[in-house]
Amino acid sequence: MLTTVLNFAQRVAEISLLGGIEIASVALIVYYIFAKTRAPIIIAGLFPNLNLSYRSSLGKINTIRSDLLVTLRSSNEPKVQNSVAHGIGTQNMLELTPQSGQKPFKKLFDWGVVFPYVAQVVRSEKFEYRQVTEIVHNDAVLKHAIKQAAEQSLREQRYAKNGHRLLTRSASGDQSASAVEEEDEKQGISYQAILRKQERRAISILKDMGSTLNNGLLAFTSWILYKLLPCFLSGVVTNTKQIEMLKTATERSPETPLIFVPLHRSHLDYIMVTWILTNNDIRSPLVAAGNNLQIPVFGGLLRGLGAFFIKRKIDPVEGKKDVLYRAALHLYLTHALKQGHNVEFFIEGGRTRTGKPCMPKGGILSVIVNAFMDGSIPDALLVPVSVNYERLVDGNFVREQKGEKKIPESFTKAISGIWKALRSNYGLMRIDFNEPYSIRELVNSYNKIAREDGNNAKVYKPAARTLQHNQSTSSLYGTDVVCEEHRNLIESISRQVVFDCAAATSVMSTNALAFLLLTRFRKGGEEQILAEALDDLRNSLSGAKDMGFSGESSQILAYACDLLGSGLVTRTRDENGRLVIRAVNSVESFIELAYYSNMLTPHFALSSILMTTFHALLPETEDKKAAGVRRKTLIDAALENCQIYRYEFILNKPTQVLENLLYKQLDDLLISGCLVAEQVDVDEDANRARRMARNLADCIDVDDDFLDVSNDGGDDEKVLFARDTLQQQRNICEVLAPFAWTYVTVAQSLQILHRNSMLESEFISFVINDLSGKVKRGSCAYAESISTDSVRNCLKLLEKWSVIEVCNQQGMRLISLNTLYEMSRESLNTIVKKIDAIVPKYNSDYFNAAP
Repeated sequence: MLTTVLNFAQRVAEISLLGGIEIASVALIVYYIFAKTRAPIIIAGLFPNLNLSYRSSLGKINTIRSDLLVTLRSSNEPKVQNSVAHGIGTQNMLELTPQSGQKPFKKLFDWGVVFPYVAQVVRSEKFEYRQVTEIVHNDAVLKHAIKQAAEQSLREQRYAKNGHRLLTRSASGDQSASAVEEEDEKQGISYQAILRKQERRAISILKDMGSTLNNGLLAFTSWILYKLLPCFLSGVVTNTKQIEMLKTATERSPETPLIFVPLHRSHLDYIMVTWILTNNDIRSPLVAAGNNLQIPVFGGLLRGLGAFFIKRKIDPVEGKKDVLYRAALHLYLTHALKQGHNVEFFIEGGRTRTGKPCMPKGGILSVIVNAFMDGSIPDALLVPVSVNYERLVDGNFVREQKGEKKIPESFTKAISGIWKALRSNYGLMRIDFNEPYSIRELVNSYNKIAREDGNNAKVYKPAARTLQHNQSTSSLYGTDVVCEEHRNLIESISRQVVFDCAAATSVMSTNALAFLLLTRFRKGGEEQILAEALDDLRNSLSGAKDMGFSGESSQILAYACDLLGSGLVTRTRDENGRLVIRAVNSVESFIELAYYSNMLTPHFALSSILMTTFHALLPETEDKKAAGVRRKTLIDAALENCQIYRYEFILNKPTQVLENLLYKQLDDLLISGCLVAEQVDVDEDANRARRMARNLADCIDVDDDFLDVSNDGGDDEKVLFARDTLQQQRNICEVLAPFAWTYVTVAQSLQILHRNSMLESEFISFVINDLSGKVKRGSCAYAESISTDSVRNCLKLLEKWSVIEVCNQQGMRLISLNTLYEMSRESLNTIVKKIDAIVPKYNSDYFNAAP
């Protein structure tokens, strides 16, 4: 009876909260329309006696400001476009209302024509979203986890009361269970009380975690977004064929859940995928969100739109697993999949701070794969989702990259962010849904590779297995509830998802401009020359990357400059009247521009590694025309340098051989003229056939060995220095140069750890300060190399190489040198030299050679 009353009260509270949200949202929209349109003028005309003087004053100020801007601008300066055409074959979802009009009701007059957005949200298909919290609460596995947690807490309390006496008695074994219970009673320890406390905690965990996804709030929020999104976005673009692909996949296997896996760029990502799916009659997913978003009003709104909240730190105490929370999360996801829910989670764990994909976190994916492996679900379709913005709605991450603390989410910060967004222009948002792939088929393909390699130990077989817990406290999705033998499978799938998402992410106009400014025109350039460079970039990306814009390059550059703003990019005329575009010369602007540029960095990463490695291997000789490096030597050295970036980039799919990709990239550099092949007496037809076979192998995603592609006969050939394309070679090296400077600075900073352990946070601050000093002095030309993310990635690499040791003491991470490197400073110099190999040597005679 009490439970029924409490449930009823909770429902009433939720309805009241949602009602308050709706009223507040409508009031905000009405006020915003009033502030942004000619409504004050119309009202003033209808009611002359009404005092609207403050609006009139505001109008005068806006008029003066507009006149001033017009006066300052030159009359012959080309007008900047407010928008550019989005990519070919795409549609702006803000302009699509498939449910409005005459379609559903064959009548002479249809109210949906007059109210298209209302008709769209009312007539869109409604689904049954079952609540799984109660099912999880009654699950026998959760009850067992409650008992485990209670027993763990009991042991802790006994140890806290009795200390070493308990250990002595346990060792001697001379105390019966009844005697222990009597002593517990004397000490005021009650197992039943502890058990009841854990039961209450389980209810609290599920309440905080559970989603309240419902059709009513989805419809209302959808209508709100139709009205609000055009205020700050010029479009939400996607490919309608991709939507049809998802519908077809759902119709073919309606019992198979869709698992949407986007790369995470903005808090807006949570809502936008759901909004697109809802308005295209696809079941909305449950979305994994960090509990830092449980802020007043907005937390309840996200919960009603499908969010289920997860603690950012699963195990709050180092070395102590939170068995109850892990079990609750595992069961919640498993039962949600059983009940037919689609699921969405961000495989990177959090938003990217650098603009490029982060390394995947496998926790949530491990639960889904385990649900398939133990037969809880017959299959699941993974849908990689690529999201990109012309201008990031969340602002920038410059503070965090400079080592400053992140400002936590709050109600005030959310309101401030929304108000700022409504008064700004962020251009286009692009969402791409990639082709789904079945977990069952993925497992079968990995098993096939394992059998071909003769490694039957890595063959994964669906079966009921005992769960094991691997501790992870550093990420949002750190549950890692997975059988140990499946861990490689989880890692392979997650890396493939991130690789596919990154490859399918569309290039926006701001990405292209920032990339050109940071790799080719760091000191700026004439707009006409930049437009030609943009044409070259678009041609080089044709067929490999989807363009999120179309039109003339000069107009695209002007539009991108206007969108990024004068704080990042300036577009002015020189003394000859020619338009010049350059990046603002400040550390903050270069770091923020790098965020947009890094979207393209993974695409050119292998080329940059090869070119930098080639110049590092070139011999010192006066006859530079004949200078070269043997292909095999170049590829072997490039493979070693690729390992340095193992925590920075995912350079290949798990099913691809990195060496073969490097050979293919080398062929592309030879074809483009950036490098020159040695003229030897070889069968050119055979070489051409080998390149075609390698390209075919890459396109159909099979190993080169399957097509009998070998490098025999070509490995002894030399790759020669090309004097005529020296600038292009330098541009390619510039792509990864900022990362290389960060890494080599971290390696050089290891000297301060000699016979001295240090807090990880303090060491990172030391490196960032060192980099800032180098940038200020001019010894480092890349302000964007100031990046805490890259510093952390380098520390992971050094820990993997056993150069440093990381230990946790009372929740703080301490780093120190490994014994070998503690005893010998020369060993540290070896590490510095090894990492220094990835830094481009612009001072060499080759880069200074005249063409």
